[in-house]
Formats: sequence, C-alpha cells, structure tokens
Amino acid sequence: MKDIETMDDVKLMVDTFYGKIREDELLGEIFNNRIGDNWPVHLEKMYNFWGSILLGLTQYTGRPFPPHAEMNLEKYHFNQWLNLFFDTLEELFEGEKTDEAKGRANSIAAIFYAKIETIRMNNQK
Repeated sequence: MKDIETMDDVKLMVDTFYGKIREDELLGEIFNNRIGDNWPVHLEKMYNFWGSILLGLTQYTGRPFPPHAEMNLEKYHFNQWLNLFFDTLEELFEGEKTDEAKGRANSIAAIFYAKIETIRMNNQK
C-alpha cells in the first residue's frame, strides 16, 4: 500500500470514510440529518480541510468547530468517528502521512469534545 501523497488520495480517503459514516448505526443519522442534501458541499470542504492538513494546500477556509458546537455529541460518538477514520486509513494507506492523519484525527476529536464539554458546563451555570 502507498501513503497519502496527492489530492486524489485525500479524496479517496474522505469519500470512503464518509461512505462508512453515512451507513453507520451510531453516526449515520446524525450526519445525514445535519448535512441533508448538502453532501457534495460537505465533501468538498473536507477534501480541502484534509488537503490543507496533510498536503499543505491552501484551499480550505473556515472554522471547523462551530458547526459542531451545539450538537449533542458524547465521547462515544467521537470514539466511533475515530474507529471509522482509522479503519478507512488502514484499508487504503500506510506511511508517514497516514500516521499523521491518525494523529491529527485524534487531536481534532479530543479538542472538539473538550470544547463541547466546556460549552455544556458554561450553559449549566
């Protein structure tokens, strides 16, 4: 297997991963309800997001956390997201960039969950 090297690799990763998400018992309904008919727009945003992180491309603009801020997500949601992401990577790629993608995904999940928990705690005051 090869490593993640090109935007085509990023697109394969994103498309495969979100294909799994859409079918997942736990996450599918959450994502499908949130994104609705805007999957092409969401996928394009994710291509650019991961392309910027892994390949240093500059097409991504935006702030990834705000769309998640008010969602009722728990730790187990993030764990399943990570499981599906890692499964996708391990099926398709291996190498330094693949390992970087795993590390970045771990960081994103941890940061997003911590921010959601902070918002919840502040709303309870």
